[in-house]
Amino acid sequence: MLQVRKSKERGYADHGWLRSFHTFSFAGYHDPEPMGFGSLRVINEDRVLPGSGFGTHGHRDMEIISYVLEGALAHEDNMGNGSSIVPGDVQRMSAGKGVLHSEYNHSKDGVTHFLQIWIEPNVTGIRPSYEQKHFDAASKRGRLRLIASGDAREGSVLIHQDASVYAALLDGAERIRHTLAPARKAYVHVARGKLTVNGQPLQAGDALKAGGVAEIVLEKGEQAEVILFDLA
Repeated sequence: MLQVRKSKERGYADHGWLRSFHTFSFAGYHDPEPMGFGSLRVINEDRVLPGSGFGTHGHRDMEIISYVLEGALAHEDNMGNGSSIVPGDVQRMSAGKGVLHSEYNHSKDGVTHFLQIWIEPNVTGIRPSYEQKHFDAASKRGRLRLIASGDAREGSVLIHQDASVYAALLDGAERIRHTLAPARKAYVHVARGKLTVNGQPLQAGDALKAGGVAEIVLEKGEQAEVILFDLA
């Protein structure tokens, strides 16, 4: 099974200070078909205007990953964490039994462009936790860099789910093959640029669902940045 979801098919919300595309049903956007894919529940592509952001709000029992594409995102939470997330950083927050946090773009003139990703955990009611790591462009150039996993291997951030999340940068003749174990599936989200995935031409905001295939092939990139989810 290969199924393309085009960027224009996503939900969209314009709150003035925030412009957000929703890959799956979220908040006021509801589509009964794309409620998620396996344990992957949310991919929101957010653009936060200067001097604005998400005030203090709560989450529980969700693995939340922030992946910044442009600008910076300031984070504070009631676990005592305060940080600035910039391109190349991956932030993971395990909400567990409950966490409060805020996210702001403190820039005076630059938009913060980032992906907010939610993965449903395989355990609930755990103690909330936080992690942030940097993965430079060289580590993603022409290859899949593991950025989040259920066992924190290869220096990835830890998520409480049998899922592996990779990031890659592709241009020109660069080609990447990713083998899928039997009974596993993949979701590929194009964050920027263009490329083909298993022969399907995709551009920024597009995605490909894949199941029952032996491998994922990424090629023909044009300044492409992609996120690949390998899911149980």
